[in-house]
Amino acid sequence: MYHETVLLAESIDYLEVKPGGIYVDATFGGGGHSRLILKKMGGKGRLFAFDQDEDAKRNTEQQEFSANPSFFFIHSNFRHLKRQLRSEGIRSGSVDGILADLGVSSFQFDTPERGFSYRFDAELDMRMNRQDGPTAAELLNQYDADALQRVFSELGEVRNSRTLAQAAVARRAKAPFRTTGDLLELCEKHLLGDRMRYFSQVFQALRMEVNDELGALEAFLYEALEMLNPEGRLAVITFHSLEDRMVKHFLKTGNVEGVPRKDFYGNIERPFDLLTKKPLEPGAEEIGRNTRARSAKLRAGIKKTAPEAKK
Repeated sequence: MYHETVLLAESIDYLEVKPGGIYVDATFGGGGHSRLILKKMGGKGRLFAFDQDEDAKRNTEQQEFSANPSFFFIHSNFRHLKRQLRSEGIRSGSVDGILADLGVSSFQFDTPERGFSYRFDAELDMRMNRQDGPTAAELLNQYDADALQRVFSELGEVRNSRTLAQAAVARRAKAPFRTTGDLLELCEKHLLGDRMRYFSQVFQALRMEVNDELGALEAFLYEALEMLNPEGRLAVITFHSLEDRMVKHFLKTGNVEGVPRKDFYGNIERPFDLLTKKPLEPGAEEIGRNTRARSAKLRAGIKKTAPEAKK
């Protein structure tokens, strides 16, 4: 199985899909969200699904997608949302709903050669798009100690990030990093706290840096706001505290920093009416069925109409 979709019904409910509308599944993956959106569209309207992963692209070959005239796949990172939609003839301010699920799929974790998981000894790759950018091994071999410390600390919340970064630089001087086993060997020597949690934090930090996940999310959020029509809906599922904070701030203030700003007329910008004042999280039943759902948080909002000038 490619991936068990997290918070599936809840996220699609927030989109309030209407037949004939224009929708975006910004992270197609195994197609779980797209499948339900298409069902609710009832053969009318258009769904644009984004994914940069070649394995995800192959999932579109299933007849329910390939034979559906409402379905359009765009092989691209969702950070290029506006450009790609405009190339399909979709104007800014005309999309009814946009959904993003920021989790890495079970399939990606369970495919050894992708290098996402510490459970397999394989090439240390971690790229979502294997045709683009440096691998995790190249990053470990090229970043200086300060840059590695930032990655481990900010993206993985690794408590001994400085020690680990300095050890990585010393280790590569003897032999460059090449496989997940090389990284695990380093981690084993500098464990702090729970073993599996430590491994997860280090691997997560490298994956997020390799794929510039926070930069891509920031670009996506601003472009999603521009592409949505007034009363269009945005729903985002996050799995990391930094991602969740960015989405929370953006829905409240229209910027990822969470700084209140005023428009031309002196009104404080609040571009969304919040559908989730607190994030929606999976229930015990879903977590029991899929342990990878335990850190998921869903936030959603409705884009407001432009404010009028003060009289």
